[in-house]
Amino acid sequence: MILFSVRWAIRLMALCLVLIVGYLGVTGVQVWLTSREQSSATADAILVMGSAEYNGTPSPDLAARLDQALSLYAAKRAPLIAVTGGKEVGDTHTEAGVSAAWLEARGVPAASIVVGSGSDSYQNVASVAPSLKARGVTSLLVVTDPFHEDRAMAIASTFGFAPSPTPTEHSPLRGSGTFSYFLKETVAVAAGRIIGYGTLSNADHPTTTTVGAPSPDRLHLGLHLSGVV
Repeated sequence: MILFSVRWAIRLMALCLVLIVGYLGVTGVQVWLTSREQSSATADAILVMGSAEYNGTPSPDLAARLDQALSLYAAKRAPLIAVTGGKEVGDTHTEAGVSAAWLEARGVPAASIVVGSGSDSYQNVASVAPSLKARGVTSLLVVTDPFHEDRAMAIASTFGFAPSPTPTEHSPLRGSGTFSYFLKETVAVAAGRIIGYGTLSNADHPTTTTVGAPSPDRLHLGLHLSGVV
């Protein structure tokens, strides 16, 4: 009887493992497919996910995102640009503030820019959602690195927006170097779908306020993984 129970327990564990691996596999394919999409749609606003800044200058990763957002704006794909991301302790500038200044210096009116904050991807979106909704925004062009696009769009959807993928076309992170990022994004998306992206954010930042917090999308520059939360 004991041997019979052990065999069934092993079979059950094996089945669970197969289901988990299969779920992660399907999710990984979806993350990869989304990374290759480039929508031609128009929208109410462009959402730029935060990334690192260095003493008031956008990092190469953030600059690539801003270039993409500026191109979309210049093509009249959306009349507003929402920039996000906070700052590290001791920093003078926020990622969102640096992004806004960069865009204004290139001709985007301040009135067309919504400035947010956030310590992770979920908080990035949460920081601008009220202002965007107050302006009647319901659809977004989501700008971030290709491997981050699926999760960023999923988070935008949780706030009631209809997102379209417009990932950066000239990200400094490309090729085989992005493999680990795709793996981490796969895990983050798989977990977020089950327990909720807000729950993941709260678990990682239980006492963090959104305003002025650093955007963990600094992971793209090798500092740490924002992609999991």
